[in-house]
Amino acid sequence: MYFHIPRRSYTLILEIPGFFVRMRSRGVAKAACFLSTSALLMYAVFYFTIFLRNPSPNLLPELRLDRAAEHTILDKLEAIERQINQIAKELRSQKVSQSGEDRPAVEKKKQVVNKLFPNSELFIKWGDELSEEEQKQAERLFQLYGYNVFLSDRLPLNRTLPDTRDSRCATKVYPEQLPSLSVVLIYLNEALSILKRAIHSIIHRTPAHLLKEIILVDDHSTNDDLKEKLGEFIDQVHQQRPGLLKKVSHKQRLGLTQARISGWKAAIGDVVAILDAHIEVHKQWAEPLLARIKADRTVVLSPVFDRVEFDTLEVSSYSANAHAFDWQLWCMYESFRPDWYEFKDSSKPGKSPSVMGILVADRYFLEEIGGLDKGMEIYGGENVELGIRVWLCGGSIEIIPCSKIAHIERAHKPYAPDLGEPMRRNALRVAEIWMDEYKRNVFISWNLPLKDHGIDIGDVTERKKLRNQLKCKPFSWYLKNVYPELETWDDLLGYGAIQSSLLENHCIDQGPVPGSVPVLYQCHFFSPQLCYYKSNGELYIGGIKSHTYNNNRCLVDPGEGNTPALHDCKMAKKKGFHMHWDFKQGSAIRNKDTHRCLEIAQGEYSWYQLVIQACSGQNWRIQHIIKEF
Repeated sequence: MYFHIPRRSYTLILEIPGFFVRMRSRGVAKAACFLSTSALLMYAVFYFTIFLRNPSPNLLPELRLDRAAEHTILDKLEAIERQINQIAKELRSQKVSQSGEDRPAVEKKKQVVNKLFPNSELFIKWGDELSEEEQKQAERLFQLYGYNVFLSDRLPLNRTLPDTRDSRCATKVYPEQLPSLSVVLIYLNEALSILKRAIHSIIHRTPAHLLKEIILVDDHSTNDDLKEKLGEFIDQVHQQRPGLLKKVSHKQRLGLTQARISGWKAAIGDVVAILDAHIEVHKQWAEPLLARIKADRTVVLSPVFDRVEFDTLEVSSYSANAHAFDWQLWCMYESFRPDWYEFKDSSKPGKSPSVMGILVADRYFLEEIGGLDKGMEIYGGENVELGIRVWLCGGSIEIIPCSKIAHIERAHKPYAPDLGEPMRRNALRVAEIWMDEYKRNVFISWNLPLKDHGIDIGDVTERKKLRNQLKCKPFSWYLKNVYPELETWDDLLGYGAIQSSLLENHCIDQGPVPGSVPVLYQCHFFSPQLCYYKSNGELYIGGIKSHTYNNNRCLVDPGEGNTPALHDCKMAKKKGFHMHWDFKQGSAIRNKDTHRCLEIAQGEYSWYQLVIQACSGQNWRIQHIIKEF
């Protein structure tokens, strides 16, 4: 049995499916669908009614007899067809408009907003669409926190991070049974949304059976959000994971080192991970760390930090590098040792001379080697101290490329605008305890006298006793086997500012940089005026580099004219420049090749300047003496 459908209606119905495929407007498509469905229903009801009235096998001949009724239906269908054609016409016009054909050239007027803070770092790459009131709010929060809290407050806590690991990391399989993990988050007046996002990422990207606890260490924050509102968030977490979050609050500000000690002491997991609070962990961040410590409990680890931009909060991928330091003990990145690159596998762990602020260690091993030095103050050097101690006292340090953490790089640290003073004090403490005769290099780098520097580094008796009890290696072993890239400066004779006996309040200065002409300038004793005299006669001006692969700038007599010059020492040596000088404290600075002296003379407009000329008896003194010369 089948129904006969007139030709014109049959054609219309066949065209409808293709017609709907091309529809772009959901509302118009629904209308056309409704009309087409109505047409089909009307036709079906009509023929079904006839069939009920006359269920004859010879249905078709009788159907053709009822022409009046059929015309009534067809007239209604034609009306529906005209409506559908009109809809199709509108859709074709809409499609042409979207493709750009025959589109009228109408520019959407962009609202111009006055830029209230054109010199702010926050608004260089971000914030064009903000109103003036929003700009004020964003800038105020930026000055308070050093990163974009305005944007952070509007981002989801569970935002997705790009997987920046080496592709081989995703294929690695880790044991189900691994040590339990305590995560310590250190903060001082952190933005609430940043702290919540850190907690959220740890909970949802760490296997629940491995995550023992998250310990929040508050180093005496004054931010009201970190009181009641944070407490409410902790209560919400505990509804799903009772007791997961613990809070340790300092009654006064004790500094970063003490906060880490507080978190470490509160931990009960097998492994403790001490992290900053302005981070987000990547997926599968914990398993590579825990598996490595399960294999060797004496290894202290660090994940690789991706950079979260302070303004846009976008994540920039960082490659794995060793963690290192200079002689002032400031942290820096360093290449791995050459054997790591020979593997041609950037997912492999790499040995590191030190560890930066984020570290992961077996809690019991950390206790065995003395934990963290409670004599360190505020900020700086404590991570280097731990790195040196681990290596000298039976452990090692590795960077784990398959473990990644996204870390916000602040534009500024509101809680400590000047970290130089506590950093210097802590560096001197580390040098006194661990560096043996090489402690002099820390003094030299900070331009301090080798004796009687007058800086209180606290009592070091217990830490020296610990070193003896652990039978730790000498620092010379560390320089030879762990960090040979550190320059030992064994051939230095004197360092500091060099002053003339003719104008005692003026010093030799490196002059404008870039540039290669030293100048005479009023003494300020900062880096541009720091000079270093070596036993081979080389005289560095404008600072000294801590590493063997870096270049210093040497004083050179050009041989012609009277203008002294500064050149890269390695290049000057290669080209045979006149770069070696005879100098005794309180005497002339005399070139060994040309026999001319560095002296002071009046130049144009009666300004005093440095010149190279025949020696006239002018004398110089360098600020600090290492060995008599």
